[in-house]
Amino acid sequence: MGRAKAARTRRQTPRTPAAAGGGPAKTNSNPFEVKVNRQKFQVLGKKTRHDVGLPGVSRARAIRKRTQTLLKEYKERNKSNVFTDKRFGEYNSNISPEEKMMKRFALEQQRHHEKKNIYNLNEDEELTHYGQSLADIEKHNDIVESDSDTEERGMLSAELTAAHFGGGVHKSASHQEGMAADKPKSRKELIDELIAKSKQEKRERQAQREDALELTEKLDQDWKEIQTLLTHKTPKSEKKEKKEKFKPDAYDMMVRELGFEMKAQPCNRMKTEEELAKEEQERLRKLEAERLRRMLGKDKDENEKKPKHMSADDLNDGFVLDKDDRRVLSYKDGKMNIDDISEAQSREAGGPESDQEEDEDEEEGDDGNREDQEESDDPDSHSDLESNVDSEEENETPKSKEQHTPGEKLLGYHQDSPSAARAELPYVFAAPESYEELSSLLSGRSMEEQLLVVERIQKCNHPSLAVGNKAKLEKLFGFLLEYVGNLATNDPPDLKTIDKLVVQLYNLCQMFPESASDSVRFVLRDAMHEMDEMMETKGRAVFPGLDVLFYLKIAGMLFPTSDFWHPVVTPALLCMSQLLTKCPVLSLQDVVKGLFVCCLFLEYVSLSRRFIPELINFLLGILYIATPNKQSQGSALVHPFRALGKNSELLLVSDKADVATWQRGSLSLHWASRLSPKSATETNHIRLSCLTLCLALLKHCVLMYSVLPSFHPIIGPLQALLTVHLVDCSLPKELQELSRSILSEVENQKQLYRPLVFEKSKPVPLKLFTPRLVKVLEFGRKQGSSKEEQERRRLVHKHKREFKGAVREIRKDSQFLARMQLSEIMERDAERKRKVKQLFNSLATQEGEWKALKRKRLKK
Repeated sequence: MGRAKAARTRRQTPRTPAAAGGGPAKTNSNPFEVKVNRQKFQVLGKKTRHDVGLPGVSRARAIRKRTQTLLKEYKERNKSNVFTDKRFGEYNSNISPEEKMMKRFALEQQRHHEKKNIYNLNEDEELTHYGQSLADIEKHNDIVESDSDTEERGMLSAELTAAHFGGGVHKSASHQEGMAADKPKSRKELIDELIAKSKQEKRERQAQREDALELTEKLDQDWKEIQTLLTHKTPKSEKKEKKEKFKPDAYDMMVRELGFEMKAQPCNRMKTEEELAKEEQERLRKLEAERLRRMLGKDKDENEKKPKHMSADDLNDGFVLDKDDRRVLSYKDGKMNIDDISEAQSREAGGPESDQEEDEDEEEGDDGNREDQEESDDPDSHSDLESNVDSEEENETPKSKEQHTPGEKLLGYHQDSPSAARAELPYVFAAPESYEELSSLLSGRSMEEQLLVVERIQKCNHPSLAVGNKAKLEKLFGFLLEYVGNLATNDPPDLKTIDKLVVQLYNLCQMFPESASDSVRFVLRDAMHEMDEMMETKGRAVFPGLDVLFYLKIAGMLFPTSDFWHPVVTPALLCMSQLLTKCPVLSLQDVVKGLFVCCLFLEYVSLSRRFIPELINFLLGILYIATPNKQSQGSALVHPFRALGKNSELLLVSDKADVATWQRGSLSLHWASRLSPKSATETNHIRLSCLTLCLALLKHCVLMYSVLPSFHPIIGPLQALLTVHLVDCSLPKELQELSRSILSEVENQKQLYRPLVFEKSKPVPLKLFTPRLVKVLEFGRKQGSSKEEQERRRLVHKHKREFKGAVREIRKDSQFLARMQLSEIMERDAERKRKVKQLFNSLATQEGEWKALKRKRLKK
């Protein structure tokens, strides 16, 4: 009773449809779909938006919306209501119609042969062989070709058919007559007759072909005879006119020119650095072996042992003595030289054992000689081995060009003599393990030989040739740096050799930058420690020697000076600034060294344009000591210069005659190592040269620091010195012109900064009794944050909420599509089951009918 009553009331209550446009439905539609969200506690003044919900109505509305949108897209996923012309090249005017058709045909064939589904193994695929289908080939429909002509190809004669396949009932009339007249022939006789007949037909066809060929040749000969009569020779005038009429156009000329253009030739593979180093080491080893053989005199004995080729017609007319037994007489310390003569006699009277050893050495060195001769023709051969190449060519050619040094000409030695080979520079050197070994290798040699020794040490000990060579060459850099310092301390310093050795230092620095930087830092650290010790003991420092100055110069050449910070250049800059601030100027040597450091400073900062206050201070101090002492100098002097004292007028020149005889030139660096002028005039000339260099450096600084905002305050003392004090001094015209150019450059520079002005402030208003606003704390919000932070939190919360809603909707869409797909699968399965059931029913009916028929037959 209760269920019926509830159903009756449900039928009587009218259902209100959902609002149009997907709006919210009325709440009194179905009381079972209403869900009340109850609260545990009722809060006064709190607005509740979701206290009553309609989950069934909202779910039905969502399903209806997905049915209208998502389901429609799912069903039309493989359909398109827009026609797009996908024909290949339809709107491309650069392709010809023939190319379009060929490409379309190729694409159509490709589309036809492609498998639609790679996972469908039951799909039939047509297999081909040479463009023909294998299914057609298996049918064996091809025509059998016989030896007969093309006209009869593919046809079988009646005899062949009758012999092989009998003939059955249908036999020819002639055969029936023969059978009636004579006895029937056996199978063997029939086959023999058939073979004889086929051979006869083949001979007839061959004869016909030969006759046709003879007739063709005869016709060709007759046509050639007739053609000579029919040909019409054109006169020469017409030929010339035709030739003149033909003129090649620009295109023809370009085509002919392109035919004569050079084509690119493939080149050999470039060798790696390791391969080049290995080849160079092998070459130097072979050359060293050749030098040792020449030193022992084995090459000369080998040339004497080799018999010369003589032709049969040679009458020995040009007989020349092969050996000159004469000896050059020489004296030493008033006595005749007998050692060389005794050594030569002992070599000539050598035993058979020495000859055997020489022969073995000659056999070992034959291959090296051949390779050296090949390398001498190579254009990549080094110039330091030209003397050795010349000696090899002298051994090869009978008429050799003798090249002797002046000493060898006096002693009568040949270049291949053992003494010349002994005096020759070795080709292979071991890497020195200490500075003493390197010094022993390089001391007493010329500049070129020293460079060759260092270069060959690097080539023979390349890092790619052995494991420990890298450490050896890293040590070599430190030894070379120390050797350069010792060359700088010599009297006089060997500047040319130092200049050439810097190239080798640069190469080693490129190979091992870390060890090179450590070595240079170690040298500079020692120099600074010596300066500090001198400051502690004597109370003042002294400018270091040329070795430290050269180390600073080499550091700027080996490492980049434009970096903001560098592990080597930055300590070098600090070292130079310490030299210009702590070392007082007590002599002209100190002036030259200080100016050299200033030149180094300008080289270091030429790219970075870094401001160096020590540089400007030192140059201004040099100008101060070149002017007479006065009370007002424009600004106060800074250490290491003093306004009054012993060296306050060190560069002042008062002799007008010396000023008149002075000529501008470069300041030699030899004055920094040992300054011993011969006269007072020479001393005054050195002072003027130092002043000239100082002014040139100041001009360079003016041009470099002109972009600084504080340029005018920095150059203010310089401007006062040049305008007031140096004008009064009797300086040469060149120095006066140089100072005027500096002043003009300073005046031309505009002031780049604005003077400081006190900022104008608004007047302070009177205090008013305004109410104090206090922010009311709101419930549920985190206090203690700014308005921007609260806004950011609100946006983050909103983003999270929207993100969760989007994920929920995507999940519901996926579930809806899954349900639709499942319903499709169920429909297909139901249809398949229905068809299978219908098929089974028909089969069962058929089986029943057949059994009933069978039973009837059995009853009968």
